[in-house]
Amino acid sequence: MSDKIVSFESERLILVDDADTILGYKSKAECHNGQGILHRAFSIFIFNDKGELLLQQRAEGKRLWPMIWSNSCCSHPREGESYEYATARRLEEELGLATKLACLYKFKYHATWKNEGSEFELCSVYIGKSSDTPKVNPTEIAEWKFIGRKELNKELEENADAYSPWFKMEWQEIQEKYWEKVEQL
Repeated sequence: MSDKIVSFESERLILVDDADTILGYKSKAECHNGQGILHRAFSIFIFNDKGELLLQQRAEGKRLWPMIWSNSCCSHPREGESYEYATARRLEEELGLATKLACLYKFKYHATWKNEGSEFELCSVYIGKSSDTPKVNPTEIAEWKFIGRKELNKELEENADAYSPWFKMEWQEIQEKYWEKVEQL
């Protein structure tokens, strides 16, 4: 993967209501300023053949949650993009991976990062399987690792602040309601 910049404050995101009805479009910067504006997002969880989860540490240059560990990939569909197109695009841009994804659920959340802004998202959560070695884009990802469920839960107990708020909510929901689907990958 190259170190090509693939995320821009000017990219136009999709504004939605609680039912995921499109209301309009605003720049990523506008969507993340202050308390944020509700917009579409997605989170992807990639598991390998051993059942380990691929985690990424967000790059130092990220405006929100830099150097914080999170799920395999997360981003936003842009104006005119479907979830399917956007998730495949982003997996390739960030991790150099291509795999079939399944959507588990959608949820709304709000989280603020210091004085830098907020995420206010209607987020679709996907799972997929790949044992390929990621080819990470360093403009997006500082570090990465595969980790087992038990070890990850221990890390979250001992150092929860090292992980993004959306990841912690999603990981809990996946374990409580969707683990059978993960095991079927």
